[in-house]
This record gives sequence, structure tokens and C-alpha cells, in this order.
Amino acid sequence: MAQQADITTMRRAVELAARGLGATSPNPVVGCVITDASGHVVGEGFHQRAGGPHAEVHALREAGVLARGGTAYVTLEPCNHTGRTGPCAQALIEAGVSRVVYAVGDPNPQATGGADTLRAAGAEVEQGLLEAEAEAGNIAWLTSVRHGRPFVRWKYAATLDGRIAAADGTSRWITSAESRTDVHRLRAEADAVVVGSGTARADDPHLAVRGVEGAVQPLRVVVDTEATAVKPGARVLDDAAPTLIAIAEDAGTSPDGAESVRLPRAERGLSVPALLDALHARGVRSVLLEGGPTLAGAFVAAGAVDQVVGYLAPVLLGAGPNALADAGISTITEALRLDVTETVRVGPDLRITATLKGA
Repeated sequence: MAQQADITTMRRAVELAARGLGATSPNPVVGCVITDASGHVVGEGFHQRAGGPHAEVHALREAGVLARGGTAYVTLEPCNHTGRTGPCAQALIEAGVSRVVYAVGDPNPQATGGADTLRAAGAEVEQGLLEAEAEAGNIAWLTSVRHGRPFVRWKYAATLDGRIAAADGTSRWITSAESRTDVHRLRAEADAVVVGSGTARADDPHLAVRGVEGAVQPLRVVVDTEATAVKPGARVLDDAAPTLIAIAEDAGTSPDGAESVRLPRAERGLSVPALLDALHARGVRSVLLEGGPTLAGAFVAAGAVDQVVGYLAPVLLGAGPNALADAGISTITEALRLDVTETVRVGPDLRITATLKGA
């Protein structure tokens, strides 16, 4: 059974890892804490950006000679390969660390094996401490490695009776300023923000991150099947963040200056799996789906939603579009059942986070 000191130190490593959210793709977020031989913290670090030093390297640099004979707490199994940086397992060995505790095994076949290398060098190695917490914080990268596609978080804002707009189409603002600020945090954690043609026409959204210091701007993606929704001068075409227009293979051309990708059609709109494959090939490991009910329905129907984040306002409308359109569910036995993982007050609103049961 883990000692309380081990749990506390690993939880600190999980907190450190979260600082890298939105900045490390296509790499994982990782946190590391080094304690000396007597158990005192002497070094901390997290993976700050792709291509930069890994968490273990930052922590070892801070610890210096005090790492010898100490323990390293890492949220992900130390890597065992040389990429843009050297193998972290070897760095820990050279620093003289005698014990390594890591939360999640590395599923990447190119990087796994660090634990075996450490054991072969005589280090004591333990796996699984706070595994669920560390996995939750790194779920986007883990999903991309395990399934070969980006992690998809569907975000919507609605009234308590599930409406995202009034009967006349007005929707600003259903939720509070606090909730809208919180959405920018979600954008900052994502590699790409995706909307559909309906949202592009109705709202002319900007989709860039505002108010989050140091944020790496996500790729703005508009699913514009017929290449008619994004007009010259649209806000997504400014230079605040990169933009990609997804259009059908047989559609017209996108606006001048806009990068586009042509994808096969599906029964409704574009093929969602093809879109996710195209984004994954561009290094996108996490998607924030902000589209309207039609695009959300297409993603749900394709089995491509990993997490749902709903902002519910204490408002009733009684009419107007629902948050989710046809998702291919025709009977109650086909309903997608969710596990609620978090419920938080955001200003006057309620933010509910859920995942598919059994996911």
C-alpha cells in the first residue's frame, strides 16, 4: 500500500503536468517531482513544449546532485528512446536516482520500455500510483496513441430545458460571462477548435483564445461541406490563429488565402472519421467541438465524442433548437448513457462533464 508521502508527491506531479496542457502536442503532458534520499522535495518539472526538455530533465536540473539516492515521481513511464530529446530513463540512471514511481505506463511503442531499462540498471521501479488521476489529465494524448485519432471534447451551452437558442435564433447570451471565460480555457487546452457551416453562417465566430496568458492558439477548423459558409472577411480568416476549411472533394473553392482540406462526403455532410484522420496527420491530438446541433449529431453518430462538457444556464425558453440534433438514435435502448465525472458551478451556471459509460 502506498505511503501518504508517496501519494502527496505524485499528486503534486499530476498538478505540474497540467501546466503543459495545450502546449506540448503532439507530445503528452508530464509532471515530475524528485525527492532526495531523506524524502525532501529537491526538484520539480513539467514538459513545457514539444521539442523541449521533458519533465524529468527539468526536475533533475533543479535537483542537481541531491537527486542521487533519491526518488523520482513521474506521471508517465519515463521514455526509453531518443527523439528530439534524449531518453529520460537514461537521464534518471545517470543522475543516480535509486527509485522511480510512475503513474501510467507509456502505450507508445516507440517510447515504452523505460521501466525495464531502469530495473536493469538497479533502480527500484513502481507503477500505478494515482494512475486514474494521471490518466485523466493526459487523456487527449493517451486517446490519440491508443486509437490513432484525436480526443474529442464536445462543448455546448444551453438552457435548463436544453435549448441553445430562442425560436427566433437569438442566442447571445444564454450562459454567463464566467462560463464564456471558462470556454477560453478549454480552447487553450485543445489543439483544434471545430465548428460547422451553420455556426459559421449564424455567428461568424472568431474561435481564437482570449484572456489566457501564454496560450498556444489552436487550429480553427470550419466544416464547410459545400465551401459556401466561410466568406471573404470572415473572422476566422484573420491572423490571430491558423485556420483550416474542410470541404467536400467535389465542392467549389474556399476563400482566397484560406487553407483547405478536401474530404469524402458522408450521408450527412463530411466523413467525420476522415476529418479526424486529416487532423491527426497534422499533429492534432485534441479537438474541442464547438459546432451546433447538426455537427454534434454527426460526431455522436460516428462514435467520435469522448467527453461532453455542457454549460447549463438557469434559463427556460420552451422553444428553439436543441443542443443535439439527429445522432442516429431512434429508440431509448440505443441511448448513449454517460458517466458524470464532474459538476461545478461557474458563475450562475452549472458545468457538467461526462464521458460515455465504459469508455
